Amino acid sequence: MMHDEIRIFPDPFLKNRVSEIENIPSNINEITAKMLRIMEEADGIGLAANQIGYSLRLFVARLPEDKEPLIVINPVILEVDGEDHMEEGCLSVPGVSIEIPRPTRVFLKGINTDGKEVEYELEGLMARVVQHEIDHLNGVLIVDYLSRRDFIRFQREYEKLLKKEEE
Repeated sequence: MMHDEIRIFPDPFLKNRVSEIENIPSNINEITAKMLRIMEEADGIGLAANQIGYSLRLFVARLPEDKEPLIVINPVILEVDGEDHMEEGCLSVPGVSIEIPRPTRVFLKGINTDGKEVEYELEGLMARVVQHEIDHLNGVLIVDYLSRRDFIRFQREYEKLLKKEEE
């Protein structure tokens, strides 16, 4: 489901790497609440701040079975393990799924909204979501995993899909 506040590929803002947050904004709780609301309205399970126009190195994620969301500022993956291939969709590339190989387990470090350092060991779908959102913060989209030939084919189909969405 498309959401009017989510930036959509090929928006050039999505290709920018977001710098680390040096001073946590005083309205961080409002920002993360907005991110969670937009993510849930769009039926997503993860959202990076730059997907809705914030130049903040921050993401939110919540799997359907989770009560509490994962909110991480300045995320860094310290270590990875395993590998799995799985199709991924993206709120910024609506209607598209691309098979992407990713580690199945990650050790993540970052900062919470209170400015305290946090570490997580994540596996399965949440490990994949975190890697996907960090890709966004680095200016990498799921389409960047396509070969040149597949990307050209994708572009033709995607343009048709976007025109259909606009109608």
